[in-house]
Amino acid sequence: MLFDLRGRGRRRMVRVIYTGLALLMGVGLVGFGVGSFGGGGLFNAATSNEGSNAASFANQIKKYEKLTKLHPRQASGWEGLTKNLLHEAGGEEFTTNTGLVTSKGQVLYKRASQAWNSYIALNPPKPNAELAQLMFTVYGETGLNEPSKAVEVLQIVVAARPTAAYYAQLAIYAYKASNTRLGDLSAAKAVSLAPANSRTRLKRELSEYKTNPSGEKVVTTKTNGKTYEGKLNSKGEVKEAKLVPTTSKTTSTKGTTKK
Repeated sequence: MLFDLRGRGRRRMVRVIYTGLALLMGVGLVGFGVGSFGGGGLFNAATSNEGSNAASFANQIKKYEKLTKLHPRQASGWEGLTKNLLHEAGGEEFTTNTGLVTSKGQVLYKRASQAWNSYIALNPPKPNAELAQLMFTVYGETGLNEPSKAVEVLQIVVAARPTAAYYAQLAIYAYKASNTRLGDLSAAKAVSLAPANSRTRLKRELSEYKTNPSGEKVVTTKTNGKTYEGKLNSKGEVKEAKLVPTTSKTTSTKGTTKK
């Protein structure tokens, strides 16, 4: 079975799969054509290297770090450094079996971000879209959580693969980054590319992200006879709770989501 995690190679494969699934977050996008960029890509390279040890990636990182110091204006060096830092970040020390990033993994993500920024700063004529796709996991909510940077890499991704799924992700992160105009344009493009029977739902869900970019639910709860309103995060924790004035017409029930 794939999810029998006793084998080292299988654990690495599961981590790679979970990394890929980061692009399936939000608005039920599975049916809109999300996928890899074809054979021979970075995901395939990661799975084919499952027998490799961490030292192999560490050696490659040192190689490309040396190369970028000698030739800082050579885009291929920064590209190679970014790739190998991301491979390294897939190791057991840096991610859990379910793909969550550890504190050490966060450090590697920051190094990968610096390498990626150096690569993009050289204005390559055709930025590596597969690498941009992986950098989305670095800048997404489960990584460094930098919406503006996520928008930048997603723009490279949609240029290479203009699907409803990727445009929807671009819209979501544009809203998170407070770039409403880009969010609206991307949302409209996503809806136009989606299957006809999914457009109404997709349009509604993207509209909800525009209204509430964080995706947090507003809930009300009663404590000691007093009503409080707060935001429910992904961990099920209520934060930023505020006392609701008694004159408010809000009808509150514990655990009820405010529409």
